[in-house]
Amino acid sequence: MWPFSKRLTLTSSQIFEGFTDCHSHILPGVDDGVKHIEESLDILSRYEEMGFKAVWFTPHIMEDIPNTTADLRERFEALKAEYHGPLELHLGAENMIDNLFENRLAANDFLPMGPKLDHLLVETSYFTPPYGFHDTLEKVKAAGYFPVLAHPERYVYMGSKDYDRLKEMKILFQLNLFSLAGYYGSSVQHTAEALLKKGYYDYAGTDIHTVTMLDRWPLRPIVPKHLPEFRTL
Repeated sequence: MWPFSKRLTLTSSQIFEGFTDCHSHILPGVDDGVKHIEESLDILSRYEEMGFKAVWFTPHIMEDIPNTTADLRERFEALKAEYHGPLELHLGAENMIDNLFENRLAANDFLPMGPKLDHLLVETSYFTPPYGFHDTLEKVKAAGYFPVLAHPERYVYMGSKDYDRLKEMKILFQLNLFSLAGYYGSSVQHTAEALLKKGYYDYAGTDIHTVTMLDRWPLRPIVPKHLPEFRTL
């Protein structure tokens, strides 16, 4: 168990030392995450204090939030111009598998991630799988990308057989670290712990939407002390 006590903070715990956050909603004013650049810079400053090395901005792209790659790149460059710290900043996206995704897949209009820009962060509805889910993932692979499923522990429609099938398909899993801390409830926490125990996670991220999430992290011994060496995007 992590040796947390009420006296520890996220900074003193050192759990983020050298960490690359591969899932965040820090780019301001583009989705349900951070709204203003001042909060973005505040989070990045906090990340520096906690020892982060790099962060991927992954704003939503979905039918309800139809961001364009061109606009996101422009906003990302504007934020980089205002940030003067040591963190490595990268732009990706969290892509909802919906009708808009199918159109963008046909046009190969994505913001991929990783040093070779060959990883694609995808998500589904929390409650129901998209039509043709597995076929779509195979199309993503055929287009030359490695699909990375965001926070699989949060999909209530998935059970152990669903996770097994996805791993058999070589789908990569991204853990929300806040899930392990019970941020989304005990059911999600237990699922995350089970997937972690099976070695199913490849990447980890915060999925941070607001600076207050850093203050609300419950520092108590409820998650494993030794996390695996996650891959780094």
